[in-house]
Amino acid sequence: MSGASGTDRVNGMSNMGNMGNMGDMDDMSNMDDTGRATLDYNRIRELVLERYAEDMRQTQQSARGHSEGDVYTHTLMVLEALESLDEFEPLDDRIKDILRTAALAHDIGKIPTTRVDIEDILSPNHAPVGSRMLRQLLWQQLGMCGSPQAMQTRETICQLVRYHSFPPHAIDTENATQRLHSIAANGLLIPEFSVRRLCVLSRADMTGRICNDFQNMMDQIALCEELAKEEDCLDGCYPFASEHTRRAYFSGTDVWKDQQLYDDTWGEVVLMCGLPGTGKDTWIANNLPDIPMVSLDEIRRSGKIAPKADQGCVVSLAREYAKKYLRAHQPFVWNATNVTTQTRQQLIRLFETYHARVRIVYLETDWNTQLERNLNREYPVPQSVIEGMLEKLTIPEPSEATTVQWITV
Repeated sequence: MSGASGTDRVNGMSNMGNMGNMGDMDDMSNMDDTGRATLDYNRIRELVLERYAEDMRQTQQSARGHSEGDVYTHTLMVLEALESLDEFEPLDDRIKDILRTAALAHDIGKIPTTRVDIEDILSPNHAPVGSRMLRQLLWQQLGMCGSPQAMQTRETICQLVRYHSFPPHAIDTENATQRLHSIAANGLLIPEFSVRRLCVLSRADMTGRICNDFQNMMDQIALCEELAKEEDCLDGCYPFASEHTRRAYFSGTDVWKDQQLYDDTWGEVVLMCGLPGTGKDTWIANNLPDIPMVSLDEIRRSGKIAPKADQGCVVSLAREYAKKYLRAHQPFVWNATNVTTQTRQQLIRLFETYHARVRIVYLETDWNTQLERNLNREYPVPQSVIEGMLEKLTIPEPSEATTVQWITV
C-alpha cells in the first residue's frame, strides 16, 4: 500500500500472520498462485439474485435520486456502468470481480430499511445493513469464513458495500478528514481495500442511476479522491508516527499525525470478539494464561442467570470487576462476544478512560466447525442465537483500538 508506513505495514501483516490455519472450506477453499482466496463471481451473482432479486424488484427508491425505479433495475445499471468506467478496465480480473460483487450487493440493505414517509422514500443506514447481510450470505452459503484468505476477500467486499455511500458525501460529512482516514485504515487488515477502489464503486453507483444531481455527485466523489490524495490515504492507511498516535487521532484527540506522541498508557486490556463456539476460551488459555479474565459467561453461570434473561446485572458486575483491575493498573482480558461496534466502543471508552491500551482480538472459524464446537460445549448456545449474532456481526476495524487482530482458529 503506497499510503502505509513501514511500521504500519509490519503491524498490518503481522496481524494477518497471526490468523493461523483452518480446515477445508466449501466453495471458496481454493487459492490462486499468490495465496489469495479465489472468487467465483458468477456463483455469487447466482446466489445473491436467487436470494434477493424479487425483493430488490419490490423495493422502490426515491424519485429524487433514482428515477430509474426499483433497486433491481438500479443494480443492473450499476453493474453495466462499472464495466464502462475508464479506471475499471486496467484492473486485474480479481479486483474486477471484487468490485462486481460489491456493485451487485451494494443496495441489498435497502430491502429491510426502506420506508415511505409523507414526502419521500428513505433507506436509512442501508449500506452497513447491506454489508452485514452480504457477510452472512457469503459466510453461510459459500463458506467464505475461517481462513485468512477467505476472510480477507469477504471483508474487502463487505467494506466496499458498507462505505459505498461515503465518497459522494465525504466533503459534507462531520469530521470528514478523520472519517476518511478511519475508512482508509481498513487497508491495514484487508490490503485489497482502498479509498481509490471505493471511489470506483461510488462512480458506478452514480452513473447507474437517473437523477438531476449526477454531475454534482460525481464532482463530490472527485473531491473525496483529491482529499485522500492530499491526506496520503488514497491507497492505504496514512503513515502515522506510531500506533499510539494513530489511536489518539481516531479517538478524537487534536494531534498532528506525524507527531511521536508520548504514550501514557500503563498496560494492555484485551477485548475479545467472536461468535459463540469460536474458541475464545481456548485461545485465552493458550495465549493469555497469566492475566485475569472478566467473563460474562462465567458471571451468568455463577449467578444462575439464563442467557435470554435480562443481562443488565451481568454487564454491571463485569464492569465493576474491570474497574477494579483498571484502578490497580492490572492487565486483563474481557471475554464476551462483542459482535457490534457500539458494544465495543462503550467498553473501549471505559478502558481508555483509565489510560489502558486496548487490543481487540477477533476470532473466526468456519461455520460447520463453529456449530460443532458449540454443540460440544458444556453450555451450548442455541443455533438460532448464533445465527442472530452473525446477522448483527460487524467485524472490528483498525480505527477502533490501538491494535486490532483478526485470527482464525
